[in-house]
Amino acid sequence: MDQVRIEQLNRWHEEDEHQQIVDLLLTVPVEERDYEAVSRLGRAYNNLGLYEEALNQLGIIAEAGQQDPVWHFRVGFALYHLKRYEEAAQAFCTSDKLKAGDENTELFLKWSLQKAEKQQRQELRMAAKRTSAVEGSASEEVPFSNMSFEDFWDDSEYAKKAYLSEPPTDELIASIEEELGYKLPSSYLALMKQQNGGIPKNTCFPTEDPTSWAEDHIAITGILGIGREKSYSLCGDLGSRFMIEEWGYPDIGVVICDCPSAGHDVVMLDYRACGRDGEPEVIHVDQENDYEITFLAENFEAFIRGLVSEEEYDTSEEDKEAALDKVAHGKFSSLLEELCTPVSEVEQIDQKIRSICTRIVEEKGYFSFHSDELSYLMYDVQFWLYTKSYPDTTREQYLAVYEKMIAFGGEFGQGGYAPGWISEWLDRRKKEGRIVQENGHIRFTDQFAAEVIQQLREA
Repeated sequence: MDQVRIEQLNRWHEEDEHQQIVDLLLTVPVEERDYEAVSRLGRAYNNLGLYEEALNQLGIIAEAGQQDPVWHFRVGFALYHLKRYEEAAQAFCTSDKLKAGDENTELFLKWSLQKAEKQQRQELRMAAKRTSAVEGSASEEVPFSNMSFEDFWDDSEYAKKAYLSEPPTDELIASIEEELGYKLPSSYLALMKQQNGGIPKNTCFPTEDPTSWAEDHIAITGILGIGREKSYSLCGDLGSRFMIEEWGYPDIGVVICDCPSAGHDVVMLDYRACGRDGEPEVIHVDQENDYEITFLAENFEAFIRGLVSEEEYDTSEEDKEAALDKVAHGKFSSLLEELCTPVSEVEQIDQKIRSICTRIVEEKGYFSFHSDELSYLMYDVQFWLYTKSYPDTTREQYLAVYEKMIAFGGEFGQGGYAPGWISEWLDRRKKEGRIVQENGHIRFTDQFAAEVIQQLREA
């Protein structure tokens, strides 16, 4: 490739314009694409999440790439995201041998080996479960024998309002099972007849493998009851089908518990090995990690018996210190840095943003925006910054780009967010008359923009 084209491709890569890279390289006839062009095309497909296509392109230059650590890394990257972890580990290992000391290669090699081992354990466990299901098992015991539920449930008003339903009738159980397409386990039915949904006092469950929540455990918010009326019930508007159909969770069973991440992880009953009428395992599914599955318990009863108090994992002070360090020293995302650079209305705006976020962490103990006053100020600041640089912004465009500023902003980021908070903030500001829409474009009124600027100056 000529130098001008290479420089253009490099610029697009830095600007995350990967589709433009693909479009340009595909205009080059196949027979005229050299090794570098095909390798860059594979990288662009990887960055677009089109991993099979990336492998196809990289396969074209496989023979020439055998001594190229970058080629092996790009192959490993595609295999990793296709959950072919053992093959990914082999590719990263070869890349590391050809060029030792690359931090990204070493990190992906470590992750691939961990996930390959986890995947192998899962396959062996599920094979044993399928064999057991075919052979049949011993007669069923009475669920939760010798277990008292006198001190199991949290009786707060929120728990009652959000989760608790009337005891399920046999007719309701049959109706819910038909709607879900799965037979609910007897231990779950027994617990729901004792209390139909709620928040347990013990909300943590130990894990062998790390998840997006913690290195050694997961946490639940509540247990979904049998019904449709409560939002947090199996067939409620935030229930199992909603999480599968709207959030993309795997259609392999029933979402049985929600988690504190506001939808970014759940606990499910997994029917893959036992069939729709069998005894499901209990798993954790991590949306933040490409819906990675982590085994929790052989059955629902074992899961309930294994719940422990969050006090056993109390790292609040350490988490707060880490969050304070993040907001004080973490590097801004490229987009946030770009938006702050031309600002003249507020001196040292980067320090003002860090100051507000420090106050948020001091109040909450962690770095996250919700519906409190300081969070709304940060929503305002981000919106003002973005629409100042990009005045022809529509609502849809802003909602799509929001996460690139802070939510998924790397070092100075939160690792996730609930889109509903942003939509609610936008609607509220529009209702208040502080955001106006002209020709499809949204912006602050001049008066409110001045108020936001003043708050920044005083931060």
